[in-house]
Amino acid sequence: MARTGNKNIQAKLVLLGDMGTGKTSLVLRFVKGQFFEFQESTIGAAFFTQVLSLNEATIKFDIWDTAGQERYHSLAPMYYRGAAAAVVVYDITSMDSFQRAKKWVQELQRQGNPNLIMFLVANKADLEDKRQVGNEDGEQYAKENGLSFLETSAKTAQNVNELFYEIVQRSAKNLFSVPTATFLLQQRDWQKLTPHVKLE
Repeated sequence: MARTGNKNIQAKLVLLGDMGTGKTSLVLRFVKGQFFEFQESTIGAAFFTQVLSLNEATIKFDIWDTAGQERYHSLAPMYYRGAAAAVVVYDITSMDSFQRAKKWVQELQRQGNPNLIMFLVANKADLEDKRQVGNEDGEQYAKENGLSFLETSAKTAQNVNELFYEIVQRSAKNLFSVPTATFLLQQRDWQKLTPHVKLE
């Protein structure tokens, strides 16, 4: 839902991927600047909000972090339905999680929202010595399927802000027809953001 008159924008973002890929860790790194070595598995879904106060506008992201266990798969559509953006996450140390990510991409493509912004994210880039999925494999799959691609590390914060920054820009541009310049967020401005997090 968007309220463009006063340039207050609300957008839904969903994270999908196998259990243990680090979805929750990515969100916590973004909204709270925190990382926990041992993160409990999400049950059902966790809900976060992040309010970004930018020049001339405020964007509120409703972030749904879905559980990766197979038994929760049937619940996923109610979280990604109506989403402005979806982030499909896999673990570079797990080929199985990469194959699972491809299935999530296919499911999102089938649900037929032509305006959905989709990112393929290769997480745990800090575990290079345990890598099973090459960077070029992720890049190639993303290119073939029209996805944006990033390698991230929730532990070191590598590319985490960049991921959400790109989502902010593309959400503003693609969904609300507001000039991207209005929402330009320089890297130094990340320190000025006031996060609001709510867990359910």
